[in-house]
Amino acid sequence: MEQEKKVILLAGPTASGKSKLALKLAEYFDGEIINADSMQIYKEISILTSKPNSEDIKIIKHHLYGFNSVKKNFSTGSWLKLVIKKIQNQWKNGKTPIIVGGTGLYFKALTDGLVKIPDIPNNFRTRIRKLHKLIGQKKFFTHLIKLDPLAKKFVLPTDKQRSMRAYEVKKFTKKSLFEFKKKTKPKFNRNVFNKLFINIPKELLHKQIEKRVEKMFDDGVIAEVKQFYKIKVNQELPSRKIIGINEIKDYLQGKKSLIETKELIALKTRQYAKRQFTWARGHMKDWKMIYSSNINDLFKKTINKIS
Repeated sequence: MEQEKKVILLAGPTASGKSKLALKLAEYFDGEIINADSMQIYKEISILTSKPNSEDIKIIKHHLYGFNSVKKNFSTGSWLKLVIKKIQNQWKNGKTPIIVGGTGLYFKALTDGLVKIPDIPNNFRTRIRKLHKLIGQKKFFTHLIKLDPLAKKFVLPTDKQRSMRAYEVKKFTKKSLFEFKKKTKPKFNRNVFNKLFINIPKELLHKQIEKRVEKMFDDGVIAEVKQFYKIKVNQELPSRKIIGINEIKDYLQGKKSLIETKELIALKTRQYAKRQFTWARGHMKDWKMIYSSNINDLFKKTINKIS
């Protein structure tokens, strides 16, 4: 029965060592790794998104990496359908699914179910975003609470994306996002999940981010970004938001020096890591936090947390 089987969920901020830990866990538990990072799904961008390298893929089977074009949108719902099939197939083959990544929304969809909301037209969503930009998060959040009082219980005052989502759903459907959520059921029993979040010291994380940025340039990220811009990707697509895409473009156009470019990418990556921690505090309260600064110690602590 599905309730007796296990899935290991491994989340954490970017550059925290998730991929290395996932490899060790996969070897220990006879598992296979499934991607839960919305930026590692793209075929054309590997260096900039720090996808697992060919050596790692030879050691352990990896799934849902580099399969989607940067020219195509890809939703959380699409990921959820694919990952459900992957989990079921791995169970069938006697493997332990190890789902690793930094996209909190993917994990939430898997553990809590995906909310089914009527499609909201893009022009309507654009109007909401323009309003948010015009008045700022503080006033926007006040408007949201007046429009949808339920949001006060579920949305942090500083959470811009969630505020806009709750606002547009209520405004368009006349029904609270959180009423839709009440009717949502996950595919799997909650007991199958071992939910783990890596939390390493901030100073170490920042050093690892700097090392990662340097490695990207050593590995040829500039050529990768040049190729990306030859594809002519629509401005509205999520792939245009990959950290480093626009920064390296500015460097290529002579607007920034190489040192400035690296520093800016590292800064934006640190800011992204901070948002991942914020998400975890708000949405992963029942996850087991693994505190460590050493990969072997991290592995031991993780093993002890898995039931």
